[in-house]
Amino acid sequence: MQPNKDVLQGKWKELRGQVKQTWGMLTDDQLDRISGRYEELAGLIQQRYGYTREKARQEIDAFLERVRDRVPGR
Repeated sequence: MQPNKDVLQGKWKELRGQVKQTWGMLTDDQLDRISGRYEELAGLIQQRYGYTREKARQEIDAFLERVRDRVPGR
């Protein structure tokens, strides 16, 4: 899971818009505050969508798998 955490934080500027599209209930302010930190994103998704922590992590990992080939420098 560590590579996903690194990709999320390292490519946050490229991924932020896609994160917003995927989890539209998250506000711009929230996304600005977490700055690509995996655990903070998982916590926000957990709160806003009523997921368990594990479900939120699974959602993030699935998202990162989908966008992996579209992330510049990857």
